[in-house]
Amino acid sequence: MQHRRRRRASTRRPGGKGRMLVQIAGELLITLGVVLALFVAWQLWWTNIDSNRAQQEAIDGLFEDFDLPAAPPASSSQDYGDPVVLDPLSKEGETFAVVYVPRFGADYAAPVTSGVGTAVLDRLGLGHYPATAMPGGVGNFAVAGHRQTHGKALDPIHTLVPGDHIYVQTADGYYDYVYRNTQIVLPDRVDVIAAVPTDPAAVPSERFLTLTSCNPRFGSEERIIAYALLDSWQPLSAGPPPAIADVVAANASGGR
Repeated sequence: MQHRRRRRASTRRPGGKGRMLVQIAGELLITLGVVLALFVAWQLWWTNIDSNRAQQEAIDGLFEDFDLPAAPPASSSQDYGDPVVLDPLSKEGETFAVVYVPRFGADYAAPVTSGVGTAVLDRLGLGHYPATAMPGGVGNFAVAGHRQTHGKALDPIHTLVPGDHIYVQTADGYYDYVYRNTQIVLPDRVDVIAAVPTDPAAVPSERFLTLTSCNPRFGSEERIIAYALLDSWQPLSAGPPPAIADVVAANASGGR
């Protein structure tokens, strides 16, 4: 009997505990891989859906306050004088403008909300740097937005071509900026949102628009900066510029 027990013991497979640990580690790695895949899907898919919904709601709410003409008048080259400029906003989280960039798509429209914290950028498209000018104002109207995730409002920023138009709509009217150039800088270059971009000591005399976002598209090691200058403006009563008339009408009717 003792001989049989010794024989059975000698036939047991060695390393049973080791194999169990390897199996547990493998299962943990598979679980971790699934969790990471779900997280990536949430970041690249669901955050865009959620943010796009919030952006459209912000635009719809803003348009309820806009005094739009019943029927846009025929376009003209009338000079409306100096732009009317909104007063600076005192609190973060207030949506006050819509940006249209035909280069980004015929139906592109992104709300602009005061502040550049995550509560704004992760939900509401474009955030306005509070210390910078308001649309149409002398100085630098500077905004920030994501390139990927959370609505990716500035994903196509690298596609801008000199001469492209960037339109900003507020309760006062439409401001037509013309894109000039792009610059890649390190994240600590806060001078790009100075009243005269990259020259904080200068006294502004022109009306700039600056778009800022992360670079490269799936990273944040740098910042991509797009500069534009105000070309013209027209009051809300004059109707939208022809290039954005369709998307403005779609927003006015309650969404795209």
